[in-house]
Amino acid sequence: MSDLYDAILKGRAPAAEQAALRALEAGEAPLELLQRDMVPAMDEVGRRFECQDYFVPELLLAARAMKAALAPMRPLLAANGAQPAGRVVIGTVMGDLHDIGKNVVGYMLEGAGFEVTDLGVDVPPEAFVDAVRIRRPDVVCLSALLTVTMPAMRATIQALAAAGLRDQVKVMVGGAPVTQAFAAEIGADGHADHAAAAVTLARRLLAPLAQV
Repeated sequence: MSDLYDAILKGRAPAAEQAALRALEAGEAPLELLQRDMVPAMDEVGRRFECQDYFVPELLLAARAMKAALAPMRPLLAANGAQPAGRVVIGTVMGDLHDIGKNVVGYMLEGAGFEVTDLGVDVPPEAFVDAVRIRRPDVVCLSALLTVTMPAMRATIQALAAAGLRDQVKVMVGGAPVTQAFAAEIGADGHADHAAAAVTLARRLLAPLAQV
């Protein structure tokens, strides 16, 4: 177990950043660090969450440690032409101001190697449409914590369809009141009930595209 892996797993952001810097200064390739230490560490965090050995605070700490370790690596990864696992646009739908769940999902996706654009909270359908046009993501993630804001998920998917963009992206939905049945009813591609599951779902949805 490397110092970098251990720091991320234990949610120690300063230690993770320092471990990444030491490894880079020693001449290690950033993509190798990402694939060998960082993504496996976040996968283990997800596994522990699934087993209820970790909870939301541990997820947040690990994701922040991952983000800290990524900071000095981003310019090098970009310079080397490293491609993200996928591009994601995420936001809490219109009328809903809750962001903790959305933030955890965003952190976990970023930790898994995805490029994440966070639109924030109370995001109208038109803003998601604009983001898809501009950012060209592979996945759009819609979050809602309130039952009364769930219809905004349907409205967002309908707006993407009306703009001719629905077939260009996978749509994932999540949040406390959201179910798989509701996801199917509104035409989403999938539902995740927690952050670790969101990472697994995103990878599964994009796997067929990677094989094309």
